[in-house]
Amino acid sequence: MSGHTETRLRGAIVPVTPFQQNCAILWDEASKAGMVVDPGGDVDKILAAIAQTGAVIGKIVLTHGHLDHAGGAAGLRDALTAQYGIPVPVEGPDQRDAFLLDGIVEQAAGYGFEASNVTPDRWMTEGEVLMLGPHRFDVLHCPGHTPGSLVFVNAEARFALVGDVLFQGSVGRTDFPYGSHEDLITAIKTKLLPLGDDMSFICGHGPGSTIGAEKASNPFLR
Repeated sequence: MSGHTETRLRGAIVPVTPFQQNCAILWDEASKAGMVVDPGGDVDKILAAIAQTGAVIGKIVLTHGHLDHAGGAAGLRDALTAQYGIPVPVEGPDQRDAFLLDGIVEQAAGYGFEASNVTPDRWMTEGEVLMLGPHRFDVLHCPGHTPGSLVFVNAEARFALVGDVLFQGSVGRTDFPYGSHEDLITAIKTKLLPLGDDMSFICGHGPGSTIGAEKASNPFLR
């Protein structure tokens, strides 16, 4: 008998910060092992959502270093570590986003909200694997929006977490000094589109979509 019947990947989205960033809580139905992806802020709101799911968070995962994705990571880590009595590590993004994570306080001050710098316990690179209980996510490096942006792909569930790389009808901003539209489009076309039309994804802002829908109608991919 395969393990699929006893395990099931579940998810909830918590929009956080004035940027309405999609913080994702994912957990295994059977074991309740969970992770939080991109806690940009509003830590109390995320903690309340975690309590509702019944998930036990074993790690905090970052797709990239922007403050609306990573600004609450340190606060959430500290709160969960205090609650559980064991450390909850922060994993990702790629080390090329270290300068962004070191500058979160400064970024946040410009927008008038509080956030903390964070140093991950584990940097991740393409080819590595992120595990949530029995659920495997393959790590893809998709730069352009930020130098260290990562995408996490669960091939079995046909589901990916793409951060701000790709959106429904749009793509990530690249008008930063460190951004590259060319790199972003190359990453989408060579790494995300080959995942298959039936691959659904959660993005950093707004509604999710599928690779097939974006291939057919996203003006940036024409």
